[in-house]
Amino acid sequence: MASTDDVKRLRELTGAGMLDCKKALDEADGDVERAKDVLRQKGFEASAKRADRATGEGVIAHYIHHNQRLGALVEINCESDFVARTEDFRKLGRQIALHVAGANPLYISEEEMTDGAEGNPKEVVLLLQPFVQDESRTIQDLISETISKTGENVRVSRFVRFELGR
Repeated sequence: MASTDDVKRLRELTGAGMLDCKKALDEADGDVERAKDVLRQKGFEASAKRADRATGEGVIAHYIHHNQRLGALVEINCESDFVARTEDFRKLGRQIALHVAGANPLYISEEEMTDGAEGNPKEVVLLLQPFVQDESRTIQDLISETISKTGENVRVSRFVRFELGR
């Protein structure tokens, strides 16, 4: 049985609902790290169930590097204006924009890679790249976590990266 403090701690770490945290802790025999993995896996399952839902709302997020010589814009979409206005959704947009500026992906998903495209998909595909601020998670992991928090489909529609002189 998971303690109240463990449930609260897991909720603070993941942003998942209290009941989801309790179930994950019970499934992981009280191990918080394993419970985080359980929640992450459930996020993947949730994102797969919602993949076909239309995403007509969203935000355009941006990141400009401190030296003003590098920046990125990202269009990230969700199902409702309500979710688009939440801090979690906007934070996701900022994180992905920062990542695009730092990691310079060429494609959003593996499906966009044409036959004969050069580069390892884990290096050139946004969704497969390890997040620049936490390499233990991919961009798809960040999106899946937001899907599980919001209950809505979330997708990156497009991005552009600017670097002065290029």
